[in-house]
Amino acid sequence: MDHWSKASEIAAAVSAGEASAVAVTQGALARIAALNPKLNAFTATVAPRALERAQAVDAARQRGETLGPLAGVPFAVKNLFDVEGLATRAGSKINRDGPAATRDQPLIERLEAAGAVLVGALNMGEYAYDFTGENLHDGPSRNPHDLTRMTGGSSGGSGSAVGGGLVPLALGSDTNGSIRVPSSLCGIFGLKPTYGRLTRARSFPFVASLDHLGPFARSVTDLAISYDAMQGPDADDPVCVDRGVQPVAPLIARGADGLRIAVADGYFRQGLFPEANEAMSRVTKALNVTRDITIPEALRAREAAYVITATEGAALHLDRLRTRANDFDPAVRDRLIAGAIVPASLVVASQKFRRWYRERMLELFGEVDAILAPATPCTAPSIGQQNFVLDGVELPVRANLGLYTQPISFIGLPVVAVPVPLSPLPIAVQIITAPWREDIALRIAYTLENMGIAAAPKPLL
Repeated sequence: MDHWSKASEIAAAVSAGEASAVAVTQGALARIAALNPKLNAFTATVAPRALERAQAVDAARQRGETLGPLAGVPFAVKNLFDVEGLATRAGSKINRDGPAATRDQPLIERLEAAGAVLVGALNMGEYAYDFTGENLHDGPSRNPHDLTRMTGGSSGGSGSAVGGGLVPLALGSDTNGSIRVPSSLCGIFGLKPTYGRLTRARSFPFVASLDHLGPFARSVTDLAISYDAMQGPDADDPVCVDRGVQPVAPLIARGADGLRIAVADGYFRQGLFPEANEAMSRVTKALNVTRDITIPEALRAREAAYVITATEGAALHLDRLRTRANDFDPAVRDRLIAGAIVPASLVVASQKFRRWYRERMLELFGEVDAILAPATPCTAPSIGQQNFVLDGVELPVRANLGLYTQPISFIGLPVVAVPVPLSPLPIAVQIITAPWREDIALRIAYTLENMGIAAAPKPLL
């Protein structure tokens, strides 16, 4: 198979006997060996395990068994997922001293049950407190469209690996934007599901009340197939309740016809670089969207998200801060320390506002089915870049790449990030829907992909 083959194409070829899972896996491992020194996407590979799993897929086909929808598809996971035999780094120096995981994270198990083949673990921002993809301990993951530029974070290795053609599918996490920001900067599709939709058990947390796990892919079909394979309740994650499996892959071809779509105005129109405006313009024109809608108090939502992120994150890491402060990235450590001294009154106010804000957003989804918004204010900044200028104000890059994602994560709404392949660098648009309506976001994304407006461009590697 060509290394730009999509997951669905690989699975179809393996199921038909036109390609072997072993050959596909060997090809992925060879690409990783050749290109990872440039991209720095992977922190570990699991070649013996991967080849054993691929052999099992091929043996099942030879026995005449029906293979799963991801048969022979190589995938990788952000290194905060437990992978049996590997220490769960979570991008840190501290965690790699810990014991190896004894069992895979459940989403890995579910993807492999669908026939996929895990090939390794991916670079990320330390403890997921990052929007850049820069890691002090492992080095920055690099953007496959320009190796001097950021991938976005904290799932930077996931964005780099899929965008760079190392694997067709990867998993990441999103607390404040860590799936959508890398999707935007690396030019790939990403899905942040509804909070509580996919289990987070046996993954290293950041902010339990905000954390989501989800997939990256180079097509909407692949995003939908992988998402379907991972659905289901899990008693080990108390927020992952049984809502029944609601497959979306059979629905995406319905497209966007009949859906009420609006564009977020106000806060979401401020501070956009020309490339973000261009991406929004292309998407809205393609969908013939003329309605604007105001998301109330979005700036305040972002501020409240900062308070909750800082305080919950700090509480998780207090013991590490006391005993191993010098082993943190100073930028991460200092923000966690700041979170530890936030007054309780601010936390209470933030949580009260969060409830109010969720109610207002649900009211909006009584009027529309989906809301469009930029994913990032700009295309990928340069690695090491500290600041950029938005509306005449110089702001830190690390904090503000999530300018438009944080107000959405804050209340757990599902979002699909669709890449718009501008030149020289791609950028994404968010498709935001009501809780549990991932199907609507994916239908709109599928329409944009079929129109050629949304696409994962091939990098010059």
